[in-house]
Amino acid sequence: MEKDVSEPDPSCLQNGTGGVLYGEFMDSQNDSVRYSVSLSESALTIQSIFSSAGRTKVVFNLSDCVGCRANRAPDSEDVGAYFTAYFYPFKRRWMSAGEARQRLEQCFRVALVQDPIANLQEAERWARAIRDASALQAPRRPGVVYTEVRRPCRVMILVNPNSGRGQALQLFSGHVQGMLTEASVPYELVITEKKNHARELVMKADLTQWDALVIMSGDGLLFEVINGLMDREDWQQAIQTPLGILPGGSGNALAASVHHYSQAPPAWNEELLLSCGFMLCKGLVGPLDLVSIHLSSRQRLFSFLSIAWGFVADVDMESEKYRHVGAIRFLMGTLVRLATLRVYQGRLAYLPFDETSKNQKGNSTSPPPSLCSSLPCRLIPKSPNQNSLLRCSSTNTNRNTMSKTSVETQNDSNTKVLLLDSLLPSLYQPVPESWAVVKEEDFVLVLAMTQSHLAEDLWTAPAAVSDDGVIHLFYVTGGISRPALLRLFLAMEKGAHLDCGCPYLMYEKVRAFRLEPLTPQGVIAVDGEPVAYGPLQAQVHPGIARLVCG
Repeated sequence: MEKDVSEPDPSCLQNGTGGVLYGEFMDSQNDSVRYSVSLSESALTIQSIFSSAGRTKVVFNLSDCVGCRANRAPDSEDVGAYFTAYFYPFKRRWMSAGEARQRLEQCFRVALVQDPIANLQEAERWARAIRDASALQAPRRPGVVYTEVRRPCRVMILVNPNSGRGQALQLFSGHVQGMLTEASVPYELVITEKKNHARELVMKADLTQWDALVIMSGDGLLFEVINGLMDREDWQQAIQTPLGILPGGSGNALAASVHHYSQAPPAWNEELLLSCGFMLCKGLVGPLDLVSIHLSSRQRLFSFLSIAWGFVADVDMESEKYRHVGAIRFLMGTLVRLATLRVYQGRLAYLPFDETSKNQKGNSTSPPPSLCSSLPCRLIPKSPNQNSLLRCSSTNTNRNTMSKTSVETQNDSNTKVLLLDSLLPSLYQPVPESWAVVKEEDFVLVLAMTQSHLAEDLWTAPAAVSDDGVIHLFYVTGGISRPALLRLFLAMEKGAHLDCGCPYLMYEKVRAFRLEPLTPQGVIAVDGEPVAYGPLQAQVHPGIARLVCG
């Protein structure tokens, strides 16, 4: 927090001359203590007057500031006014190693004249100047093109009171509500009452009334919101609504990923919540990849996080019975599933990601996603003598398959414009020759990720960012021992599992993939939510959604 800066010259910087605002104010608790305060483009510098130089100068970086508020004195006899700036800098933890964001506030009393109105106007001038300067100093990652949530913004916050250990509302009131007040962010709190309540709500909501939708829950509630937005007639505009995440569930994978992308030190529990709340208050918005998924049930879904089959999906679903213990439910579920390790039969194919092609990456040079006036994919039933869905087609078949749209056109006036999955053939057509087909058919797990973390403490895809245009595909083949699988998950806590040299763990960067389970019973989970069991295929759409991030 502290750094050396040259002292401003009060004679030339009074009233903001020269790009630096300067003033002298009293301590909010003790009128005998006075400070010289200067505001530059990047910092608020405070120096105690009449004290030895170098001992009491403190520099607050405006990149750590979420807001500043002015108010009159609570005592009607007091002619003074006050302004308070709120900072969340990284400081060393009190009880453990490392750094985390911690709240600091700095309050000043303005009593320049005996007119309370004039003093309040001066306090408001300073508060406004600090807010404006701090808005320009939000932490930004190199190479990321950001937009910003409009100020003053209007935020809808959806809270699932039953997520995690049922403490989401308490966490909101105890940690987030005050931050939003400090940042002058008005919001409406919506408590979800049932499964798919959030999905139904955003499908019908007038989104012009909101500058951001924020989810205070686990990842399942955001899954509902995204699919609700994509189900709207105006999905192209709706999906551009900035989405924020505040961890209130068990896994909190997206929250952990967003925190990781900000290049901040690792954080968990309330520290992670504070970090995500800070990013929400700063209001930077970046692109977010979505994955379009076609299921054998003819349902089309959109994922922002993961698609899992086998061990990971089993643990996710079976550990629901331990939800009351919080995030440790996944550890308990892992140990139980390891005791009776299953092997699944299936077929897997994928379209590799071309590292040399810039147009495949989620950056400003990427072409816009394809659109088609149509309804979702018509699935062609598999004939009795048809071989695996994953066999490669001939050159002519490939050309014919890919020349078709992946959707069925309707000619009536109610036709909805949908996102076209141009990389996917029909689900029951062979995959194109450009796809790779995995030879193994015995799997312990298949996991497709678009974010870095699968849970707060599972750094599953170390190379992932929210807008890289990549599906990070992992699979573990049959034959792995229980101790080896456990070692992989323990190494995953630090993102070191790919360095273990395990011959059963495979990792590929892909643009699309197809999974065909052959084992008659099992679980497939999308963003931690169970979906219809059976063949599926998916492709990534780079940067079509927007995420409040750092």
